[in-house]
Amino acid sequence: MKSRKLIWLAGAMLVSILISACNIGATPPSNEDPGAIQTQAFEIVLTQSALQQTQTAAAVPPTPLPTNTLVATITLVPLPTSSNLDATNTPFSLNTQQPGLTPQLLITPTVGIVNTLTTKNGCNDGQYLAESGYVDGTPIDANKNYNKSFMLHNTGECDWDEGYSFAFIPELSTPGFEGYTINLVKNKPEDYTKAGYGQTFVLKLKAPKESGTYKGYWKLKDDAGNFFGPLVWIEVVVK
Repeated sequence: MKSRKLIWLAGAMLVSILISACNIGATPPSNEDPGAIQTQAFEIVLTQSALQQTQTAAAVPPTPLPTNTLVATITLVPLPTSSNLDATNTPFSLNTQQPGLTPQLLITPTVGIVNTLTTKNGCNDGQYLAESGYVDGTPIDANKNYNKSFMLHNTGECDWDEGYSFAFIPELSTPGFEGYTINLVKNKPEDYTKAGYGQTFVLKLKAPKESGTYKGYWKLKDDAGNFFGPLVWIEVVVK
């Protein structure tokens, strides 16, 4: 830019000199100050320089200003709270007994028709009252004799007479346990049990031959072979 100014300045001075040379022999001008002429030439150079800068600035395209790009925004919709919901949670319980209904007792037989609970069969029923003799779980020598007694009450409507029995149940008992059945026989009314009365069944047993824990089970049976009444047992511990 400075070199251009110098060129313009030199050109202006050259023009000024030529003009002065052309005026040789002519009518001499009025006394002009050479300094004023140089000042005028310098002003011409400045004017042309300013004009050139203006043209240069106009030729350069303006730099576009950055624009703001709109960014999409997400508006969160508030979720409904419990206070805005009409539905309410109603607690409920399982296995609730409904009013007016009587719950049924579910009896699961252990083996066949032999039940572990006191059962009634027709007019026959019985209840456990007491026991005596060998105390369950007491250590005993192998092959040793011992006694065990069970007192049962006839809570049914039929007498326990001929054909009834206090039956040993080997299917439930531990293998190796030695038990037997007490049968009520004909013409022995002293062994019969009338309804509302009790009876004591005395068992004379022998301990198993080998050490271990054994259990033997008994239950009443009617003259048709149906079990009823309580299920009783003996637990023997052989040394």
